[in-house]
Amino acid sequence: MAKKEEQKEKIEREYIIPLRKKFRKAPRYKRTPKAIKAIKEFLVRHMKIYDRDLNKIKIDKYLNEFLWARGIKNPPAKVKVKATKEGEKVKVELVEYPTKLKFKKAREERIEKQALEKAEKKKSLLQKAKEGLQEKPKQKEEKEVEEKKSEANKKTLSVEETKKIEIKKSKHVAEPKAKVPKRQPRKALAK
Repeated sequence: MAKKEEQKEKIEREYIIPLRKKFRKAPRYKRTPKAIKAIKEFLVRHMKIYDRDLNKIKIDKYLNEFLWARGIKNPPAKVKVKATKEGEKVKVELVEYPTKLKFKKAREERIEKQALEKAEKKKSLLQKAKEGLQEKPKQKEEKEVEEKKSEANKKTLSVEETKKIEIKKSKHVAEPKAKVPKRQPRKALAK
């Protein structure tokens, strides 16, 4: 039964939403916001949201950009959208992207993909470095401590000096370098 309920919950539909009749009733300087509200009202009615809550409709950023492309006074007369209902939430996307938005979407997807690849690469390098550091420092520290002890015995260093050496070794941790400003601040602001 759970599978049937999950299948029933996810509904995808395409609509051509008429906007002109709705935004003609609003003043000229409020037409695009009225068009957005008209889209939400249309989808609340057609996607069976029983409490009529407009906050359950989420508009895609490309659809929003398409509506606002010609400014606040001149939204498009109609728009073709794809609505996906998952549970109570409805996500609305633009079906036919204009060329400008196609290129923008492709560019943003490419940038996001590159960022994910960089993050994965950095993560793998950090893991390798940690593995290498975990094995080597222990061995190196043990050898160094043994050498210091043997030197301490040879030179008959005091107990305090050997403790100082061990404290220095335990404190020594590679810290990131401080950021250096790319350019000097203005002299007028330095005063």
